Amino acid sequence: MANEKVIYVAPQVMSKHDGYTHLMTLYESARQEPSDSIVFDFTYTTWFEANLSAVLGAICELLTNQGKHVVVGGCNYAIQDVLQRNRFLCEFGYEPKRDIHQTMVAYTRFNPNEGDRFLEYIKNKLLAKPDFPSHSPNLGKKIRESIFELYENARTHGLCEQIHACGQYFPRKDNIKRLDLSIVDMGQSIKYNVNNYLGSQMTGSEAIEWALKYGNTTKTGDISGGLGLDIMFQFIKLNQGKVQIISSDGYWEYRRGEVRMLDFDLSFPGTIVNIEFNLSDTHDYYLEGEISLDDIF
Repeated sequence: MANEKVIYVAPQVMSKHDGYTHLMTLYESARQEPSDSIVFDFTYTTWFEANLSAVLGAICELLTNQGKHVVVGGCNYAIQDVLQRNRFLCEFGYEPKRDIHQTMVAYTRFNPNEGDRFLEYIKNKLLAKPDFPSHSPNLGKKIRESIFELYENARTHGLCEQIHACGQYFPRKDNIKRLDLSIVDMGQSIKYNVNNYLGSQMTGSEAIEWALKYGNTTKTGDISGGLGLDIMFQFIKLNQGKVQIISSDGYWEYRRGEVRMLDFDLSFPGTIVNIEFNLSDTHDYYLEGEISLDDIF
């Protein structure tokens, strides 16, 4: 297309502060581009963490809503293979590939009225992974409900049009088996909602921190509040996993008992939640009060 604008994806894009910064830069470059035809080109990219397909998919959704035609191209064989197996490139006309290594949690878009479908996605695509830490059915239900709160927050707080989700199992990441799940919406940011509710001027990271405190909520009426991550945080703490939340210009991360808060120079027009599970964890998990059969027999 004669008037198309090619925007190159960085050589390496990972689920880290600089990786999210680059994704924001991609969005801003495309948004400010006079051309209505955008190509996100992977020609120079050798590593793109596949769970971030949810972020790139959400960016493409927003640009499309702004009247731009967006395509993805220039992928080398390895990148294209991964993004076909996780179904992201199917959004751009590519054929799907079978996930022969069973390392994908497929890129999927959900409408705000598809809560039951989202719950089935978490149950069947995430918790059923063979290497996911052993847990009781009751705990699995609570984890599923906790992750579902992210969907509910995107729907009710963010007033988004779609929720994007994608996961990737990394068998040798940092010498530990890890699974990252990213859930993204392009609705109202946490910073906007918290400052609008409190009449405050918090930074993005401060607003995320406020929203995560037990009992804090910007919801009104009979709707329950909080980000609903209590069970999730308890599990991630024991599992030695990680949670990252990016919203507007705020970055908030929990890892091994430590919280890291930063602010970006740019602003993400929505919210990203990335949950990293430690699949090298060999413990068995139960809710308090449940008894393991191994403890009986």
